Amino acid sequence: MLDVLQEDWAIRALLASMAVGLSCGILGAFLVLRNMSMIGDALSHAILPGIVLAFFVFGPENTWGFFLGAVVAGWLSSFLITWIQSKLPTKNDAAIGIVFTCMFSLGVIGISYLSSSQHVHIDLKDYLFGNVLGVSDDDLMISFAVTLIVIAGVLIFYRSLFLTTFQEVVARTMGVKVEQVHYMLMLLLSFAVVSALQTVGVILVVAMLITPASTALLFFKRLHQVIICAACLGVGIAIGGFFISYAYNFPPGPSMAVLATLIYVLAIVFSPDAGLVSKYLQRRKERMKILQEDVMKCIYMLNSRQMEVSALSIQERLGISSLNLKQTLNKLGAKQMVTPATLTLSSKGIKRAEQLIRAHRLWESYMVTKMGMESNQIHEEAERLEHHLSDEMLNEVAADLNYPETDPHGSPIPKGFISLMHLRPGDAFQLAPNQENQSVIESLWDLSLMPNSVWTLDSIQSNQVILTNQALENKQISKGLASQIEVVKV
Repeated sequence: MLDVLQEDWAIRALLASMAVGLSCGILGAFLVLRNMSMIGDALSHAILPGIVLAFFVFGPENTWGFFLGAVVAGWLSSFLITWIQSKLPTKNDAAIGIVFTCMFSLGVIGISYLSSSQHVHIDLKDYLFGNVLGVSDDDLMISFAVTLIVIAGVLIFYRSLFLTTFQEVVARTMGVKVEQVHYMLMLLLSFAVVSALQTVGVILVVAMLITPASTALLFFKRLHQVIICAACLGVGIAIGGFFISYAYNFPPGPSMAVLATLIYVLAIVFSPDAGLVSKYLQRRKERMKILQEDVMKCIYMLNSRQMEVSALSIQERLGISSLNLKQTLNKLGAKQMVTPATLTLSSKGIKRAEQLIRAHRLWESYMVTKMGMESNQIHEEAERLEHHLSDEMLNEVAADLNYPETDPHGSPIPKGFISLMHLRPGDAFQLAPNQENQSVIESLWDLSLMPNSVWTLDSIQSNQVILTNQALENKQISKGLASQIEVVKV
């Protein structure tokens, strides 16, 4: 690997590939986020007639002439695609297909004409798949120039690109010329596609545009992070693909494209948030959590019905193996929810079990009262949702149902934690005798708010809550304190 870097052609090829990877990675982030992934593929095909035209105008050996002709053809194609999409009743993907197939066909016809009438041979294989080993000094200069233009364009117009990518309507109201930004992006894309011809070719340039950006989106959510990651991946893929092609005598362009895809596959599997392994672990963790809660709820229900609490009875009710139950009990024991030896719930375990039962029975009541469902249709849905309903949602449901005491089957609904902030103006309440937070108890004592007195929630203002009592003076409490005070609705 070090020996090959002593050769001038290898240095040129590697530097050109890195430049292409950098520029394509940066622009690819915007293409993927704008749902324009196939625009790059379309432009890479559509520039062929520009190359043929440049041959007629500038001659067969003018690299800059070929670059200019290809850029003009690419920008013209992007203009036609956008015009058809916005002005004619044609689907977006159909407009892309119409323009690029027409332009590509015109290029093939032009090459055929050159071959038959002027006996000029243009190798379509190099055009389609690239020839990174034949990079000239002019090609290298073009690649560097395009990379600098792309970086400068994105830095200068970053705010406009950001707004038009995510909030086009907001961008228009702020005076951003959305169409001009779009055409500027298409011009930069045309530059990048043309500079990639010699390295990866028109067929594979879409891999350098789309795959690094798609990989970056699996790891980052902020636009600048996605752009930087995609650019770094593009450079790394260019370097890795070049050395792989040299070591195993593979074509360089396809080597880079395959390496990009392999990295994307690895990202799909191992991405911390969106990866398959991460999602599997999250689902497994969720299943374990649900099983632990089911075990606590089962022990609570058996005790409340004065039935025998044994490992066998729990296994039969939940349909789990003895090994699975043992592992679950050990984890609950480590969390101080259950004493595994005696199968008894701690105070924390009792509280969580009551929360689950409250969620189950409140949701059953809601489905019958508000959704008009029959009592024999609601158990399975409530069984599934009881693990996912938050206290805030349950308090809203309870308030909407006017705090029912029993569910549709006649079973009592545990009260649960209801804070002062969950009440509505006009609701009467008493303070719960046992507040969880010692600082809350001290604050209530300072305010002379006793558990046995009945108060009414008068109003909730911007920063405070007003309480009234017929025999005592009104009280003003901050919202922060009110959200921590547990009450019992009268």
